[in-house]
Amino acid sequence: MNSNHLLLEEPMRMASILEPSRPSYFPSMTKIVGTLGPKSRSVEVISRCLMAGMSVARFDFTWGDAEFHQETLENLKIAIKKTKKLCSVMLDTTGPEVLVVNKGDHPIPLEADSFVVLTPDQEKEATSDLLPVNFGGLAKAVKPGDTIFLGQYLFTGSETTSVWLEVSEVKGDDVVCLIKNSAVLAGTLYTLHVSQVHIDLPTLNDKDKEVISTWGVKNNVDFLSLSHTRSGQDIREAREYLSKLGDLSQTQIFAKIENVEGLVNFDEILQEADGIILARGNLGIDLPPEKVFLFQKAAVYKCNMAGKPAVVTRVVDSMTDNLRPTRAEATDVANAVLDGADAILLGAETMRGLYPVETISIVGKICGESEKVYNQDSYFKNTVKYVGEPMSHMESIASSAVRAAIKVKASIIICFTSSGRAARLIAKYRPTMPVLSVVIPHLKTNQLRWTFTGGFEARQSLIIRGLFPMLADPQHPGGSKSATNETVLKVALDHGRNIGVIKSHDRVVVCQKVGDDSVVKIIELED
Repeated sequence: MNSNHLLLEEPMRMASILEPSRPSYFPSMTKIVGTLGPKSRSVEVISRCLMAGMSVARFDFTWGDAEFHQETLENLKIAIKKTKKLCSVMLDTTGPEVLVVNKGDHPIPLEADSFVVLTPDQEKEATSDLLPVNFGGLAKAVKPGDTIFLGQYLFTGSETTSVWLEVSEVKGDDVVCLIKNSAVLAGTLYTLHVSQVHIDLPTLNDKDKEVISTWGVKNNVDFLSLSHTRSGQDIREAREYLSKLGDLSQTQIFAKIENVEGLVNFDEILQEADGIILARGNLGIDLPPEKVFLFQKAAVYKCNMAGKPAVVTRVVDSMTDNLRPTRAEATDVANAVLDGADAILLGAETMRGLYPVETISIVGKICGESEKVYNQDSYFKNTVKYVGEPMSHMESIASSAVRAAIKVKASIIICFTSSGRAARLIAKYRPTMPVLSVVIPHLKTNQLRWTFTGGFEARQSLIIRGLFPMLADPQHPGGSKSATNETVLKVALDHGRNIGVIKSHDRVVVCQKVGDDSVVKIIELED
């Protein structure tokens, strides 16, 4: 695993750090996933989130009903039309999550060194002495000495909102715990996490299946975030379920790694999944604090080499209530980018936080600055070495396009693609310039109606670092006809000019199919 991903000019003029960054149409190459919720669901706020840099909207079904999320999604659609900014949709499942149920919705104070009982009897009222949980097998899963954490919106690290418990004894179906820190729990649901203990619940539960088969199908979701993924079999079962739901067979599955089981089975999960989400909130509980960074670096490296997107979570928790991140958080975002992350996922910061737009903007700025000192040359050489020889035809073309673009200092790479695979391979080699992915639609039929493909492929590139999609006109499919190719290329170049990423006399690298051949060419723009 190579860690030399930082590139600084020597000697660096320290005063240059204070120079303002030049504004760009793309705030950063690294993508931002924003969770939409109570504080970020109006058309106005979503529009500002899109303008600030959000490219994937996450809908977390751990809370809120389908009607609530549908209203938010309809507002997202209006905001997309209003801003002319593309945005994809991610459905986040509940998974095998154990919850404490507080039907009275009243604050519950818990005092350190006192005892509290966790019971599966959900009819009982939640108090400082008794907390009902939605899982009947907790008493069989734990033993004295085990650690349990619980709180709302896991775990910010603030000891006033989350609680650390130690199992004292098991009494029948009840679990008696010693409270290790004082806190006040607020809200109707608190997540309960037992450190390094297997919870015998299905990864894709009945509630998740109902949401996917109704809300997911209705809205043709682009990504499924599979919470608490523990094995490659979890991904296979989810994919089999999606395959029976029409267009959702195209939905990409991102494995959310949240516990030691997911860590141990990471390689087989990566092989089956379309991408990985490192859910550091729960991982930070299952792992010793000094091991979290090591897992992040190893996991992101493996994703990079496999050419699959890596998404890092829980980076600016303090911005849920504050206008600026802490110094540690700002550095954490930068390190995620330098590690090779494709995207940063914001949860509570945008869902219920006071400053969703500002959070997206600041995270985008940190990503953009970090990308300037990313050691692409070192990364490129290591990736080529990892892939080995002989390379596949597609891999060879992709790496050659990136090498050529860097050598001629191209402003942009334009890639024609129908499945999106060619563009993803180019992005795998982390070019220093944006990749404009021109998705070529194709006509298909299900014997009842004709439709064009391409929408899924375009939106699914919105989570990949450096990829920026545009959908070609179906009347001009990129194929073997030279005139048609030139027409689509002209549209792409005009788009690049309009958004300010290319100008006269810039060089552009184009990767496209001509007949049965894949071609990489360099063009210099005229006045």
